[in-house]
Amino acid sequence: QVQLVESGGGEVQAGGSLRLSCEVSGRTFSYLAVGWFRQAPGKDREFVAAISRNRINTRYVDSLQGRFIISTDNAKSTAYLQLDSLKPEDTAVYYCAAGSAGSTSFVLSKVAEYDYWGQGTQVTVSS
Repeated sequence: QVQLVESGGGEVQAGGSLRLSCEVSGRTFSYLAVGWFRQAPGKDREFVAAISRNRINTRYVDSLQGRFIISTDNAKSTAYLQLDSLKPEDTAVYYCAAGSAGSTSFVLSKVAEYDYWGQGTQVTVSS
């Protein structure tokens, strides 16, 4: 059974930083593409960032303007999302997702492309 456990969320002031972690178990981590999504109250879940199975290709939502960085540590079966220069509009529940669709270089950016999801971690940015 594949499990994804996120951690690292919290409350910060605007301009602050957080690093989210997503530990994956039950499946060989290096065989999985990983993505991060977020969902604010009353809004749909939206794509934030993702990395391919070969860990070479990444994709980010355009609106981030380089403030977030996705990374992985295969030895720890863990993915990370570094959040810098946080803004109040970044407030949301952040979800980690994993999947194996497509080639090893393919970046999955749609909710339906992912097979496994974590429980989410709350990020709150105050002004």
